[in-house]
Amino acid sequence: MKRIALVIAILIVGLHAAFAIDVLPFKDRAEEVRFQNLTRQLRCLVCQNQDLADSDADLAKDLRRQVFEMMQSGKSDEQIKQYLVSRYNDFVLYDPPLHAGTWLLWFGPFAFLALGAFVVTRIVRKRARVALSANTDSEEDW
Repeated sequence: MKRIALVIAILIVGLHAAFAIDVLPFKDRAEEVRFQNLTRQLRCLVCQNQDLADSDADLAKDLRRQVFEMMQSGKSDEQIKQYLVSRYNDFVLYDPPLHAGTWLLWFGPFAFLALGAFVVTRIVRKRARVALSANTDSEEDW
């Protein structure tokens, strides 16, 4: 009975993996590599932390199919990206361009790091001054 359950479980997992793969009719290996590179540069809008190539979300499958069809119609990578950006904003790109709307995204972590270093430095200096003045006060009592 356990063996039958194990075989059924393996079959279910195998079928799920088989349906997760998009079978796309590429002309040649170069086109397949281009497709893979392009979908790795695009973000899954559902998962948000996965690229389009690795996501199993239904929207990601639809977008992969759409990217493939646009490639088949002769569009360049930049044209495909521009179409997706016009439709879904810069968020669809894993490497968004630097412009007024994304400056905080690019430089925000550095600004917060600098602010944190400034605050820590001020606290350490203040504590050092308090400790130094406490030592000098105790020495004056002698």
